[in-house]
Amino acid sequence: MRRTIVQFILAAALLLPSAAGAEPIKLKLSFFTSDRSVAYQTAIKPFVEAINSDPRGLLEIKVYFSGALGKVQRELPQQVLDGTTDIAFIIPGQNPNQFPDNPAIELPGLFRDVREATLTYTRLVAAGALAGYEDFFVIGAYGTQPEIINSRKPINSLADLKDQRIRANNTTEATALAKLGAVPVVLAFNETSPALAGGALDGATVPPAQLFDVGIGRFTSNHYFLSTSVAPLALMMNRKVFDALPQDAKALILKYSGEWTAKQFIEAYESVDKKVYDEIKADSRRSVVMPSPADAKTAQRAFKSIIDSWAAASAHNGELLKLTEAELAKVRADEATRARAAVP
Repeated sequence: MRRTIVQFILAAALLLPSAAGAEPIKLKLSFFTSDRSVAYQTAIKPFVEAINSDPRGLLEIKVYFSGALGKVQRELPQQVLDGTTDIAFIIPGQNPNQFPDNPAIELPGLFRDVREATLTYTRLVAAGALAGYEDFFVIGAYGTQPEIINSRKPINSLADLKDQRIRANNTTEATALAKLGAVPVVLAFNETSPALAGGALDGATVPPAQLFDVGIGRFTSNHYFLSTSVAPLALMMNRKVFDALPQDAKALILKYSGEWTAKQFIEAYESVDKKVYDEIKADSRRSVVMPSPADAKTAQRAFKSIIDSWAAASAHNGELLKLTEAELAKVRADEATRARAAVP
């Protein structure tokens, strides 16, 4: 009798599809620059490796580098939606009409560091608080370290920014630069170095960590450490493609999305940012200038006026700012608790 039962179980098992032998579902991921870039190493690589190394072999993500599926950043959201790619690394600041609430993350002077920006952004997206994300599944929402101003020309004070043509990540940051006397040009990250090389730009805002990613550091040797806006970054998937996946495949993506990928990004980005800062500070060919207390106050007044104007533009903006500040306060409280716990 026992032998009969065992034979029945074995026979039934052979009739079932083998999960181990099934081909993984293949997904395409579009990235506009190389695998050496900080964005890939800190945001994309940990997620892709986690998914592809899962022993069940449910999914296989293939990354297409250097714009092989789409180099123009502002076109990437539509390419995710039309099926050109399943996943893409998107810069929302290049599509202000698609992501109209993103100024809540871009407001100048709001965030002190990459941790505050990334966790606040991640939690606002998870709460469904930001318009424009409805057709996407957001794997990761990241905020860089606040961008600094890097130029060919010396910058020893705010006065030296006057009439300099400076690349900005988004229109919110451009407004801030204009208030400080510069001539802002909103331009994609991977289009900035050619503009610097050709003389169309004098400088660019970019965080220290990404100064050398696409060659901006080769053309700029003057670094003015005035913290402006963070640059929101997002790893986004077509929502319909995500919803159509089997439950175990969806669960796998969920496991390595949101807070998990935010943590990986923060830790890796902080390390790179400090390393690059130390390198440029030690380089005698470069000028590293911190704003004077007077210039810092002037900049903060300008930034506050931008924040206040944006919040006053609509009741929606005002409520979104309150929500953003509330999430930021939670992040800061958690960090304070973490710091106290680390003290012996």
